[in-house]
Amino acid sequence: MSEHLYLTPHNRRYLRAIQQSLDTLDPRGKPLVLPLPGSPRPTSDLIVFTGSFNPPTLAHLAMLKQAYSYTRSHAPMCLYAAMSKQTVDKENISRPLFLDRLALLDRLMRRFSGSGILLFNRGLYVEQAQAIRQSFPRVRTIYFLIGFDKIVQILDPHYYTDRDAALQELFALAKLLVAPRGEDGPEALQALLQQEENTRFARYIEPLPLSNAYREISATHIRNQDTGYTQAIPHEVWRFMWRTRAYAPPLHTTNGETIDVYAKRVRELTRLLGTPPS
Repeated sequence: MSEHLYLTPHNRRYLRAIQQSLDTLDPRGKPLVLPLPGSPRPTSDLIVFTGSFNPPTLAHLAMLKQAYSYTRSHAPMCLYAAMSKQTVDKENISRPLFLDRLALLDRLMRRFSGSGILLFNRGLYVEQAQAIRQSFPRVRTIYFLIGFDKIVQILDPHYYTDRDAALQELFALAKLLVAPRGEDGPEALQALLQQEENTRFARYIEPLPLSNAYREISATHIRNQDTGYTQAIPHEVWRFMWRTRAYAPPLHTTNGETIDVYAKRVRELTRLLGTPPS
């Protein structure tokens, strides 16, 4: 069990420190990055895996394991998971709190020695790379870890006014590691990069192996608690879901009472922090 997921005195100090960091991140401000309290400050090459982690799945964990192996074979290099406050604001997610997702993700990242979590105020990869360059001048090479569906989106001209100029700006700052998704593996990535309009950017994009067993895992199915969802999440996530009922509807007792376990947790955190938590 993670001591950071429940409201012991130590947890309260920890969650308060996270919330204070979140409060400094203004999505309308210049690109900014902060290490999560307790995470190491980046001082070397790094892999950044940005996501909503709602919740973290075994697919996320498998990608992190592969990325961690990559860092070990390309040392000195460190692994960071990351979340963006801007993305969370756009999602308008009320539960589980950003605060709780960060604490849960932090617990999982402790499986990887020397790793950490970064907090961004902006959601675009180029903005996150700019923030890293500005805040951590000792970092030389930045890799963003993404799934195949995301690289298709990044290379799609429909998302840009001037695609090539935007991509040039991104790849001047960072590279991409691409993990398979669904039926799209290394061969699909190679075919995508061999398209005439993409060949000039191929040297900035590398495949990252991932077992077929993880390619179909969906966080949406887990949030909905579809059949077999417990087989797609780490034990820490199952315990969090079971203890907090963050994704579950309110309980209805035999005497007609309705109990919303997670709403009670949010009220307690609000009292603890003195303000509604993120």
